[in-house]
Amino acid sequence: MLPWSHRQNALVRSLITILAGAFAAFIGTFAHRMGASANIPYGLALAFLLIILSTWCARARLGAVGLALHLIASSATAWGLALATTSGNALIVAGFQGDMPFFSQHAGYIWLYGIVLVQVIMLVLPARWFTIPSRDNTSQA
Repeated sequence: MLPWSHRQNALVRSLITILAGAFAAFIGTFAHRMGASANIPYGLALAFLLIILSTWCARARLGAVGLALHLIASSATAWGLALATTSGNALIVAGFQGDMPFFSQHAGYIWLYGIVLVQVIMLVLPARWFTIPSRDNTSQA
């Protein structure tokens, strides 16, 4: 018994993977600055955990192709949100000087480049780490 998203046809699995990548990057973009002003980047850690889990599912669902679709969707979402500003308000703040904590200054860059780096690292990990063992329902009493 595989998860629901793994039992669908290739087109539906691809759509799920793309939407999951975009959603994980969207939530991560809003979360990555939590704690940065106090130099405790727990939001960045949570955002990367979300991307790692979503990427694991994408590779388990569709292999390297799924990871590539996830990478494209998530990085396009994160970078799109970084470049889309309205009336001077930015979701990802990066590239400023001043007497501020390290993570307050660099959390945006760490998020934008890290979202790509984490997924590329997960691409070179062994494929056996991304398999879901199938269960047999007949052995349950």
